Amino acid sequence: MRAPISVIIPTLNAADRLPACLGALGEGLAEGLIRELILSDGGSSDETLSIAASAGAEVVTGAASRGGQLRRGVSASQGDWVLLLHADTVLDSGWTKPVKAALMAPDAYHFRLAFDAPGFAARTVAGWANMRSRLFGLPYGDQGLLLPRVILQDVGGIPDIPLMEDVALARSLRPRLRALDATAITSAEKYQKQGWIRRGSKNLTTLLRYLAGTNPERLAVAYRKS
Repeated sequence: MRAPISVIIPTLNAADRLPACLGALGEGLAEGLIRELILSDGGSSDETLSIAASAGAEVVTGAASRGGQLRRGVSASQGDWVLLLHADTVLDSGWTKPVKAALMAPDAYHFRLAFDAPGFAARTVAGWANMRSRLFGLPYGDQGLLLPRVILQDVGGIPDIPLMEDVALARSLRPRLRALDATAITSAEKYQKQGWIRRGSKNLTTLLRYLAGTNPERLAVAYRKS
């Protein structure tokens, strides 16, 4: 019997964070859960592709757009389940146990969020993200999404948009999204560089503008400039 999960990771110059992300997946390989690892690259100029090759990953390439990259990765995959994971996110030890339970109850799942930084600000921002996910069914992509392929196909797959593809996908999956009893630890680097309040406000403003109907292409331009 083939392993059920295809892991899809969108990358763009992710060499500094990718090894830790891939290392945490070893637990899934040891437990016979991971069928394949697919990196969907948007034109990396660092060592990302070399790291992918060393890990035995399949690489697909195309334009740098997270929605499009994820969509290409899913199209190249064969597992009955897909795990969508950002390159700067590390699944916490023990993640395979709740994932095994989830495989027995097919539905759409997300992980709890935590940051790789100590302190009140990191806990507060992660707490808000987890509350948003629980109350409104809107996890972001850095929390990781575990989805049966059939459900993903039923909702039309991952939107090919450059920003907010995770929110668009989450909205299409409601009310099927459920939280796993497992944690995805994501990088706090952007928050630490920009400031927790500034970065959090930027993310919230972008979300509200998207929900109000602003074009994702326009949002992506503004997001990169700010």
